[in-house]
Amino acid sequence: MEHWTEIRTAAHVARLGTVTAAAEALGVHRATVNRHIDVLEAALGGKLFQRHPKGFTPTDLGRELLRIADTTDEQFEELHRKAQGYSEKLQGDFIVTSIAAYAPTLIPILKGLGEKHSGLTIHFLASDSLLRLEYGEAHVAFRAGPKPENPDNVVREFEKIEIGLFAHAGYVARHGLPNGVEDFPNHRFVGSDNPEPRAPYLSWLKSNVPPECVAFRSNDVSALAEAVIQGSGIGFLNRNQAHDRADLIEIMPALPEWASMIWMVTHVDLHRSGKVQAFLEELRHFRECGDVP
Repeated sequence: MEHWTEIRTAAHVARLGTVTAAAEALGVHRATVNRHIDVLEAALGGKLFQRHPKGFTPTDLGRELLRIADTTDEQFEELHRKAQGYSEKLQGDFIVTSIAAYAPTLIPILKGLGEKHSGLTIHFLASDSLLRLEYGEAHVAFRAGPKPENPDNVVREFEKIEIGLFAHAGYVARHGLPNGVEDFPNHRFVGSDNPEPRAPYLSWLKSNVPPECVAFRSNDVSALAEAVIQGSGIGFLNRNQAHDRADLIEIMPALPEWASMIWMVTHVDLHRSGKVQAFLEELRHFRECGDVP
């Protein structure tokens, strides 16, 4: 059973005939399928497939592997049915991680999950660090910025957040409005304390504002937003939220590259687990009710 994941992958290739079809069926990247086949062939010391332009054809060894995999799948299905008979309850820890600013969106979903599955202990880890899903540090991660590229993760678009550059009316009363980007050196800004920020809008700020003009810095997005609202300087805010306040002034038209995509990420080995599927079901419920994006 040391190579069961690789065996299951190879069996999908044998059934479907192509790496692409197997990757889609398993919900993984094509590179993961190819790597699993290479690992398994090296472990067995023989070729499982004849490769040709139209796909993969199992060798005798490959057909024997498929027979064993089908039998094992049936045995696992029987075990699954028995397990359901023992208990329908989800139990233990369920861990979700995201930036702190995204807590108001996720907490209601997690509350609903906890009410339906009282055996779960829910952990919400607010962190800018990328917890390692492959080591079980979290079941689900919500990440902002560029699309995560780890081929062993299942990645879905969750929400696109429109970002704008704003100042509080009190700041404008004291310092006025900048006359374009060329006037930025004459103003005070709110920016990241991270020398290499992941958020695209903070990277843009770093490239267009002299460092000595960044009068307030923080490693926390919520603190940066609060600093703008309190008038510490010009900075970035969620446009939908900022436009609800009459005391905030948008400095310039929002640029497309400022938009921040939120990605929902799970590891392929945990994506089909009962806990993750229960969370996804709760998320679907909230979306149908119009409570989340």
